[in-house]
Amino acid sequence: MRFIARRLGLFLITLWVALTVNFFIPRLMPGNPAEAMMARYRGRVNPEAMKALEVAFGLNTHKSLPVQYVDYLGNTLTGQFGTSFTFFPQPVSTVIAQALPWTLGLVGVTTVIAFLLGTAIGTVAGWRRGGVLDSVLPPVFVITSALPYFWIGLLLILLFTVVLNGFLPSDGGYDPTLTPGFTGEFVVDVLAHAVMPAITILIISIGGWILTMRNNVVTTLAEDYITMARAKGLSNRSIMWQYAARNAVLPNLAGFAMSLGFVVSGSILVEYTFNYPGIGYMLKSAVDNQDYPLMQALFVLITVVVLVAVLLCDFLTAALDPRVRTEG
Repeated sequence: MRFIARRLGLFLITLWVALTVNFFIPRLMPGNPAEAMMARYRGRVNPEAMKALEVAFGLNTHKSLPVQYVDYLGNTLTGQFGTSFTFFPQPVSTVIAQALPWTLGLVGVTTVIAFLLGTAIGTVAGWRRGGVLDSVLPPVFVITSALPYFWIGLLLILLFTVVLNGFLPSDGGYDPTLTPGFTGEFVVDVLAHAVMPAITILIISIGGWILTMRNNVVTTLAEDYITMARAKGLSNRSIMWQYAARNAVLPNLAGFAMSLGFVVSGSILVEYTFNYPGIGYMLKSAVDNQDYPLMQALFVLITVVVLVAVLLCDFLTAALDPRVRTEG
């Protein structure tokens, strides 16, 4: 219980610091969203219109900074982030709710698949060190891990859309002529639109998990408990998965938690390349349009998800490794 209490306390302190930084950064920047919007019209808007926009964006406040800070914390806890500048007059919470399922469905599922496949392949490669699999995979995935997302995406578009004459769609999350819903036709169309973005993410990300897991397994094989397991007469399969893999995966859990947390931000380059309606594409649009309320809300969302993922990783590590609980 003491270990859990310490982790929860650190989680709350880190979250409070992140929210405080998120509060002050926009207020230290010159101007506001209304002024940025008016700048596009090159001064062709009268002061009355400017004041109306400030009212619409909730910027016409004369409260002191401490009062604004308390209101900000209250609005953040209740999910009231104001009105989106890019998607005006929709609330920020509505805009995020529309894009979040697309990112979780694409980037989230692909990240989990990449981690599981990479961990399994890396375990086998490390266990059979010097074999064919171990000789081929490291140099191949060192190269693929360094490739940019958009380059892989453009190659897939060239192959499946141009060369194969539209075998897979390359734009958007679904066919706009279809009515969204849980129908067979719509689900199949959504999956078809997600194939190339998912392959892009998988090609880039799986190599890192394979290489790190392979190296961890090789290091673990030199431990005394592996020798003891062999002396007990356990099968190679049991030693590989129950002893070597279980201990070798522990350093990877922290990296997986971080990558799973950043799933919410989406793979911006992937979503931008395929015009996929996820959080990453929305974040790019918010930055381009100086949509401060939307950027603040996305920052809070990404921060919370990353912290929760790291917290769950700590609990999982403690469950798999009793030494962590003892030290805690």
